Amino acid sequence: MATIKDIATNVNVSIATVSRVLNNDPTLSVSPETKQRIFDAAELLDYKKHIHKKTKQHMRIAIVQWYTETEELNDLYYYSIRLGVEKKLEGEGYDYIRLFQNTDNNLNVKVNGIIAIGKFSHEQMKQLEEWCPNICFVDNIRALNSCDSVIADFQQSTQSVLSHFIEEGHSKIGILAGEEKPPGASEVLMDPRYENFRDYMKTQGLFNKNYCFKGAFAVDAGYEMMNQAVSTLQDDLPTAFFCANDSIAIGALRALRDHSISVPERVSLIGFNDSSVAKYISPSLSTVKVYTEMMGETAVSLLKERIFQQRPVAKKVTLGTELIIRESCQKTEPQGELT
Repeated sequence: MATIKDIATNVNVSIATVSRVLNNDPTLSVSPETKQRIFDAAELLDYKKHIHKKTKQHMRIAIVQWYTETEELNDLYYYSIRLGVEKKLEGEGYDYIRLFQNTDNNLNVKVNGIIAIGKFSHEQMKQLEEWCPNICFVDNIRALNSCDSVIADFQQSTQSVLSHFIEEGHSKIGILAGEEKPPGASEVLMDPRYENFRDYMKTQGLFNKNYCFKGAFAVDAGYEMMNQAVSTLQDDLPTAFFCANDSIAIGALRALRDHSISVPERVSLIGFNDSSVAKYISPSLSTVKVYTEMMGETAVSLLKERIFQQRPVAKKVTLGTELIIRESCQKTEPQGELT
């Protein structure tokens, strides 16, 4: 097993400097480059156990959720991300505090880092950065350039859905996209799935703006969007719809059932997130699986690296997704009038 002296010799610094770096001494004045060389030498010389033992005692993380507790329970997507963060922190022995939008968020509490889950406004992100510069944003494609972030691959997942529809013979494809805005902000955020849908469908010569509908990420909104689609498009109703999340897709299924439109015989549906109810509804919902817990775990790993190794450059991590085909979509057949 390597000693502090071995590391000091390797890096050509004093034993005291190595000891203070490995013990995360906040009073030590040493360049980030030197600290990085010390950590690299410790890794090379198999001194990792000592590093983890020491640094675990000094990390306290704030988990900031852009939802209220009630909203989080209604949208298990963000709950699952937070669960991944907390499991990782607890498993490695780190402390954390949890803040929701509807709680009294005291930004004067001392923390070593922040994991911010959701789509915060630019002003909110700057406030968090003033509280603590070590931040990892999760599921926020507009995160500050100076901060780490973790997102799902919306482009890849959207193209997988559309490619599947096209391969199954669909040419009239619509989208029920989501709309949301950060608390306290007036700006409505564009759904990246809609942007990717529009761009890909244009490359295929299949984009039709009349087939695009937008609403909240909720069951009721999904119902209203599909009801509007059926009412306005009538016989021109697309044979397939991509829904921005599973809640929207569930609402769309109900609307189609109320209009006596069969799924998947007349209209195929694919949702997004692979929520726990997706495989139990009837027909079972085809959907895109997002590895939400892994998103949370990845955020913890990035934050550890940023804090302990003082990495100066922000990292943006994009995680892949998986298309899961169930009963709600099938090959299209020539259709007659809606009944």
